[in-house]
Amino acid sequence: MESDKWPSFSEGTSDSDGYGEDPDDDEHCCAYASSDIPKLQFRKDISRSRWLDPLGMAEVVERKGGLWTTTGIVRNGKIYCFIEEILYLAEIGALHLYGTDDTPLSLEHIYKKVAEGKSGCSLEYYEAYKHLKSLGYIVGRHGIPWSVRKSKVNCVINQDPPETAQSGDEESRNNVLISEMFNNMQIGGLRLAFDVYPPNSRFRKSAPGDPCFVLCLASEYPPSKEEIEDLESHSHGILLKFCLVEHGRVSFFSFNKVELPILP
Repeated sequence: MESDKWPSFSEGTSDSDGYGEDPDDDEHCCAYASSDIPKLQFRKDISRSRWLDPLGMAEVVERKGGLWTTTGIVRNGKIYCFIEEILYLAEIGALHLYGTDDTPLSLEHIYKKVAEGKSGCSLEYYEAYKHLKSLGYIVGRHGIPWSVRKSKVNCVINQDPPETAQSGDEESRNNVLISEMFNNMQIGGLRLAFDVYPPNSRFRKSAPGDPCFVLCLASEYPPSKEEIEDLESHSHGILLKFCLVEHGRVSFFSFNKVELPILP
Protein backbone atom coordinates (compact mmCIF):
# COMPACT_ATOMS: atom_id res chain seq x y z
CA MET A 1 0.00 0.00 0.00
CA GLU A 2 1.35 3.44 -0.83
CA SER A 3 0.21 6.90 0.12
CA ASP A 4 -0.17 9.35 -2.75
CA LYS A 5 1.12 12.91 -2.85
CA TRP A 6 -1.26 15.23 -4.64
CA PRO A 7 -0.13 18.19 -6.72
CA SER A 8 -2.14 21.37 -6.65
CA PHE A 9 -3.49 22.68 -9.93
CA SER A 10 -5.28 25.81 -10.94
CA GLU A 11 -8.28 24.48 -12.81
CA GLY A 12 -8.65 26.10 -16.19
CA THR A 13 -12.05 26.11 -17.85
CA SER A 14 -13.13 27.04 -21.33
CA ASP A 15 -16.35 27.61 -23.14
CA SER A 16 -16.06 24.19 -24.78
CA ASP A 17 -19.67 23.29 -24.08
CA GLY A 18 -21.21 26.68 -24.76
CA TYR A 19 -20.92 28.25 -21.29
CA GLY A 20 -19.33 31.52 -20.31
CA GLU A 21 -15.85 31.66 -18.85
CA ASP A 22 -14.82 33.03 -15.45
CA PRO A 23 -11.09 32.46 -14.85
CA ASP A 24 -11.35 33.49 -11.19
CA ASP A 25 -13.90 30.85 -10.18
CA ASP A 26 -11.57 28.47 -8.36
CA GLU A 27 -9.60 31.25 -6.69
CA HIS A 28 -12.52 31.69 -4.33
CA CYS A 29 -12.14 28.22 -2.76
CA CYS A 30 -11.56 28.27 0.97
CA ALA A 31 -10.08 25.73 3.33
CA TYR A 32 -11.77 25.16 6.68
CA ALA A 33 -12.06 22.68 9.48
CA SER A 34 -14.72 20.05 8.93
CA SER A 35 -16.50 21.10 12.12
CA ASP A 36 -16.90 24.70 10.91
CA ILE A 37 -19.38 25.97 8.37
CA PRO A 38 -17.53 28.42 6.10
CA LYS A 39 -18.74 31.94 5.61
CA LEU A 40 -20.66 32.39 2.39
CA GLN A 41 -18.48 34.10 -0.18
CA PHE A 42 -19.72 36.77 -2.54
CA ARG A 43 -19.09 37.22 -6.25
CA LYS A 44 -20.65 39.06 -9.12
CA ASP A 45 -21.63 36.04 -11.24
CA ILE A 46 -23.93 33.79 -9.23
CA SER A 47 -25.94 30.98 -10.81
CA ARG A 48 -29.39 29.93 -9.62
CA SER A 49 -30.78 26.41 -9.22
CA ARG A 50 -34.03 24.78 -8.13
CA TRP A 51 -34.08 21.71 -5.88
CA LEU A 52 -36.02 18.74 -7.25
CA ASP A 53 -36.78 16.55 -4.27
CA PRO A 54 -38.01 13.46 -6.19
CA LEU A 55 -34.68 13.38 -8.05
CA GLY A 56 -32.46 14.41 -5.15
CA MET A 57 -30.82 16.90 -7.52
CA ALA A 58 -31.08 20.52 -8.59
CA GLU A 59 -31.83 21.94 -12.01
CA VAL A 60 -29.75 24.96 -12.95
CA VAL A 61 -32.23 27.63 -14.04
CA GLU A 62 -29.70 30.43 -14.52
CA ARG A 63 -26.03 29.68 -15.18
CA LYS A 64 -23.19 32.16 -15.00
CA GLY A 65 -19.43 31.74 -15.11
CA GLY A 66 -17.23 29.01 -16.54
CA LEU A 67 -17.54 26.40 -13.80
CA TRP A 68 -20.39 24.71 -15.65
CA THR A 69 -17.95 23.41 -18.22
CA THR A 70 -16.84 20.82 -15.66
CA THR A 71 -19.79 20.73 -13.25
CA GLY A 72 -23.21 19.11 -13.54
CA ILE A 73 -24.67 16.66 -16.04
CA VAL A 74 -26.40 17.75 -19.23
CA ARG A 75 -29.72 16.27 -20.26
CA ASN A 76 -31.52 17.65 -23.33
CA GLY A 77 -29.90 21.05 -22.98
CA LYS A 78 -30.47 21.40 -19.24
CA ILE A 79 -27.88 21.14 -16.46
CA TYR A 80 -28.57 19.15 -13.30
CA CYS A 81 -26.36 19.17 -10.22
CA PHE A 82 -25.70 16.48 -7.63
CA ILE A 83 -25.80 17.48 -3.98
CA GLU A 84 -21.98 17.52 -3.59
CA GLU A 85 -21.71 19.90 -6.54
CA ILE A 86 -24.42 22.13 -5.08
CA LEU A 87 -22.69 22.35 -1.71
CA TYR A 88 -19.27 23.01 -3.22
CA LEU A 89 -20.56 25.82 -5.44
CA ALA A 90 -22.65 27.27 -2.59
CA GLU A 91 -19.56 27.34 -0.36
CA ILE A 92 -17.55 29.34 -2.88
CA GLY A 93 -20.48 31.68 -3.50
CA ALA A 94 -21.11 30.59 -7.09
CA LEU A 95 -24.61 29.11 -6.70
CA HIS A 96 -27.87 29.91 -4.96
CA LEU A 97 -30.28 27.06 -4.31
CA TYR A 98 -34.04 27.53 -4.16
CA GLY A 99 -36.90 25.25 -3.21
CA THR A 100 -39.77 24.33 -5.51
CA ASP A 101 -41.66 27.38 -4.19
CA ASP A 102 -38.69 29.66 -4.97
CA THR A 103 -37.76 29.92 -1.29
CA PRO A 104 -33.98 30.41 -0.85
CA LEU A 105 -32.30 27.44 0.85
CA SER A 106 -29.46 28.29 3.21
CA LEU A 107 -25.99 26.76 3.30
CA GLU A 108 -26.92 25.04 6.54
CA HIS A 109 -29.94 23.49 4.83
CA ILE A 110 -27.70 22.05 2.11
CA TYR A 111 -25.35 20.65 4.75
CA LYS A 112 -28.29 18.87 6.35
CA LYS A 113 -29.24 17.32 3.03
CA VAL A 114 -25.72 15.97 2.63
CA ALA A 115 -25.65 14.70 6.23
CA GLU A 116 -28.88 12.77 5.62
CA GLY A 117 -27.13 10.74 2.93
CA LYS A 118 -30.32 10.37 0.91
CA SER A 119 -29.02 11.93 -2.28
CA GLY A 120 -26.16 9.53 -2.94
CA CYS A 121 -23.63 11.52 -0.92
CA SER A 122 -22.48 11.65 2.70
CA LEU A 123 -20.26 14.19 4.46
CA GLU A 124 -17.26 11.88 3.92
CA TYR A 125 -17.97 11.66 0.20
CA TYR A 126 -18.28 15.44 0.07
CA GLU A 127 -14.96 15.99 1.85
CA ALA A 128 -13.24 13.81 -0.76
CA TYR A 129 -15.02 15.62 -3.61
CA LYS A 130 -14.16 19.05 -2.23
CA HIS A 131 -10.52 18.15 -1.69
CA LEU A 132 -10.10 16.98 -5.28
CA LYS A 133 -11.90 20.04 -6.67
CA SER A 134 -9.76 22.39 -4.58
CA LEU A 135 -6.68 20.80 -6.19
CA GLY A 136 -8.07 21.49 -9.65
CA TYR A 137 -9.25 18.03 -10.67
CA ILE A 138 -12.44 17.50 -12.68
CA VAL A 139 -14.70 15.19 -10.68
CA GLY A 140 -17.90 13.39 -11.67
CA ARG A 141 -19.90 10.54 -10.20
CA HIS A 142 -18.68 7.19 -11.37
CA GLY A 143 -20.65 5.66 -14.21
CA ILE A 144 -22.91 8.66 -14.77
CA PRO A 145 -22.58 10.13 -18.29
CA TRP A 146 -21.74 13.81 -18.37
CA SER A 147 -24.03 14.38 -21.31
CA VAL A 148 -26.92 12.45 -22.89
CA ARG A 149 -28.92 14.03 -25.69
CA LYS A 150 -32.00 11.82 -25.71
CA SER A 151 -32.78 10.14 -22.43
CA LYS A 152 -35.38 9.03 -19.98
CA VAL A 153 -35.22 8.63 -16.24
CA ASN A 154 -34.41 5.03 -15.31
CA CYS A 155 -34.54 5.62 -11.58
CA VAL A 156 -34.53 8.42 -9.02
CA ILE A 157 -31.66 8.96 -6.67
CA ASN A 158 -33.50 8.82 -3.38
CA GLN A 159 -35.38 5.63 -4.28
CA ASP A 160 -38.80 7.01 -3.44
CA PRO A 161 -41.81 4.76 -4.14
CA PRO A 162 -43.13 5.02 -7.72
CA GLU A 163 -46.21 6.96 -6.67
CA THR A 164 -44.01 9.58 -4.96
CA ALA A 165 -41.67 9.90 -7.91
CA GLN A 166 -44.60 10.35 -10.30
CA SER A 167 -45.74 13.38 -8.34
CA GLY A 168 -42.46 15.23 -9.09
CA ASP A 169 -41.55 17.55 -11.88
CA GLU A 170 -42.73 15.76 -15.04
CA GLU A 171 -40.42 17.64 -17.39
CA SER A 172 -37.38 17.02 -15.22
CA ARG A 173 -38.17 13.32 -14.93
CA ASN A 174 -38.33 13.07 -18.71
CA ASN A 175 -35.06 14.93 -19.27
CA VAL A 176 -32.73 13.37 -16.68
CA LEU A 177 -31.05 9.98 -16.96
CA ILE A 178 -29.57 8.50 -13.79
CA SER A 179 -28.91 4.79 -14.27
CA GLU A 180 -28.50 2.48 -11.27
CA MET A 181 -27.20 5.29 -9.07
CA PHE A 182 -27.02 3.34 -5.86
CA ASN A 183 -25.18 0.49 -7.54
CA ASN A 184 -22.45 2.97 -8.46
CA MET A 185 -22.35 5.13 -5.32
CA GLN A 186 -23.70 3.55 -2.17
CA ILE A 187 -23.41 5.19 1.23
CA GLY A 188 -21.82 2.95 3.85
CA GLY A 189 -20.54 0.37 1.35
CA LEU A 190 -17.30 -0.06 -0.57
CA ARG A 191 -18.27 1.32 -3.96
CA LEU A 192 -16.68 3.18 -6.84
CA ALA A 193 -17.53 6.79 -6.09
CA PHE A 194 -15.97 9.32 -8.46
CA ASP A 195 -14.38 9.44 -11.90
CA VAL A 196 -11.47 11.87 -11.62
CA TYR A 197 -9.96 13.73 -14.59
CA PRO A 198 -6.82 15.90 -14.69
CA PRO A 199 -7.21 19.64 -15.20
CA ASN A 200 -8.05 20.28 -18.83
CA SER A 201 -9.07 23.62 -20.32
CA ARG A 202 -10.48 21.76 -23.34
CA PHE A 203 -12.63 19.34 -21.35
CA ARG A 204 -15.96 18.63 -23.01
CA LYS A 205 -18.87 16.86 -21.39
CA SER A 206 -19.85 15.43 -24.76
CA ALA A 207 -16.42 13.76 -25.09
CA PRO A 208 -14.74 13.61 -21.66
CA GLY A 209 -12.42 10.70 -22.44
CA ASP A 210 -11.23 8.25 -19.80
CA PRO A 211 -10.61 9.45 -16.24
CA CYS A 212 -7.08 9.31 -14.88
CA PHE A 213 -8.38 7.26 -11.94
CA VAL A 214 -11.52 6.07 -10.19
CA LEU A 215 -11.88 6.91 -6.51
CA CYS A 216 -13.32 4.58 -3.90
CA LEU A 217 -14.01 5.63 -0.31
CA ALA A 218 -12.57 3.22 2.24
CA SER A 219 -13.50 2.53 5.85
CA GLU A 220 -11.08 2.63 8.78
CA TYR A 221 -9.93 -0.87 7.82
CA PRO A 222 -8.04 -1.53 4.56
CA PRO A 223 -10.06 -3.38 1.90
CA SER A 224 -9.40 -7.06 1.50
CA LYS A 225 -7.65 -8.55 -1.52
CA GLU A 226 -10.98 -9.94 -2.75
CA GLU A 227 -12.67 -6.53 -2.44
CA ILE A 228 -9.87 -4.81 -4.35
CA GLU A 229 -10.01 -7.37 -7.16
CA ASP A 230 -13.80 -7.02 -7.35
CA LEU A 231 -13.56 -3.23 -7.59
CA GLU A 232 -10.81 -3.46 -10.20
CA SER A 233 -12.99 -5.71 -12.32
CA HIS A 234 -15.65 -2.97 -12.39
CA SER A 235 -13.28 -0.07 -13.06
CA HIS A 236 -12.74 -1.17 -16.70
CA GLY A 237 -8.95 -0.98 -16.56
CA ILE A 238 -8.86 2.54 -15.07
CA LEU A 239 -6.44 3.08 -12.19
CA LEU A 240 -8.14 2.60 -8.81
CA LYS A 241 -7.38 4.81 -5.81
CA PHE A 242 -8.82 4.79 -2.30
CA CYS A 243 -9.71 7.66 0.00
CA LEU A 244 -10.04 7.70 3.78
CA VAL A 245 -11.78 10.63 5.49
CA GLU A 246 -11.17 10.74 9.22
CA HIS A 247 -11.82 13.70 11.54
CA GLY A 248 -11.87 16.08 8.58
CA ARG A 249 -8.55 14.85 7.20
CA VAL A 250 -8.56 13.40 3.68
CA SER A 251 -5.96 10.76 2.81
CA PHE A 252 -5.44 8.96 -0.49
CA PHE A 253 -3.71 5.66 -1.09
CA SER A 254 -3.41 2.89 -3.66
CA PHE A 255 -2.21 -0.71 -3.83
CA ASN A 256 0.51 -2.25 -5.97
CA LYS A 257 0.89 -5.90 -6.84
CA VAL A 258 4.24 -7.33 -5.81
CA GLU A 259 5.46 -10.81 -6.67
CA LEU A 260 7.69 -12.27 -4.00
CA PRO A 261 10.39 -14.72 -5.05
CA ILE A 262 9.98 -18.32 -4.01
CA LEU A 263 12.61 -19.12 -1.43
CA PRO A 264 14.38 -22.49 -1.64
